[in-house]
Amino acid sequence: MNLKALLAHRFPKQRAAYEAKDAILYALSVGAGADPLDPEQLRLVYEEELRPLPTLATVLAHSSGWLADPRFEVDYPRLLHGEQHLAVHRPLPARGEVEAQYSVPAVLDKGAGKGALVYFEKRLTDALSGVPLCTLHSTLFLRGDGGCGGFGTPPLQLPAGTPACEFTDEIKVTSRAALLYRLNGDLNPIHVDPLAARKVGFDRPILHGLCTYGTVTYMLIRTLCGYDPSRLRSVGARFTAPVFPGETLRLEGARGSDGVHFQASVPERGQVVLAHGLAQIA
Repeated sequence: MNLKALLAHRFPKQRAAYEAKDAILYALSVGAGADPLDPEQLRLVYEEELRPLPTLATVLAHSSGWLADPRFEVDYPRLLHGEQHLAVHRPLPARGEVEAQYSVPAVLDKGAGKGALVYFEKRLTDALSGVPLCTLHSTLFLRGDGGCGGFGTPPLQLPAGTPACEFTDEIKVTSRAALLYRLNGDLNPIHVDPLAARKVGFDRPILHGLCTYGTVTYMLIRTLCGYDPSRLRSVGARFTAPVFPGETLRLEGARGSDGVHFQASVPERGQVVLAHGLAQIA
């Protein structure tokens, strides 16, 4: 990785307008609305009194693939999305225009042959009023770029250990989940094309990591917030394994003095797919 080029890079601000239908598409793509006769679920997927899910912010004014720029000399095919965190400052309106400002506050060099961690920040504000809406942090694991040097202080710190099991929830991910989620803007073919998936080591297309993150956050909202997205203050977790469309996502967690600790697994394979989860709920 060309650290000098990364340090010198300045991201242009991005604006994006969205409508109620975009918030509804996102909610449907992460599992909301399975029971359309439930009035609580209906508020997440119907334009009347619509309550957008907070993780909609992950797909608004999204800047994907920027590290593939040849200037950064990154081994892009070996990049993994390691962690994701969302801090909510104000609930997203049902429709509007947002402005996104991106930055790289830190790079952690794990050493030659061990990779590097790039910490990517996205600050989302209301484009008209300038009011802050949320801050997102992504940790990107560059498996082929260790020994490059680093800078800054990592902003994302997740708890260690495995949470107790005070509550559980499950969602059956539909076989069409990735086909639906990709309409939010992530058109990477490994989520839809079996040949593209096999080229990177999967026997079939995998679910988008941010779809897993959004689905698990939706389960937290329906289990602990009574379907009220405005009660979620923050949510972060580490990606540990992919999910395949058609599998079950199981949420387990417990309340602690510092927030709600959780993890998510696929019971069919007995594999944890999201770990070190921590959420703050009002």
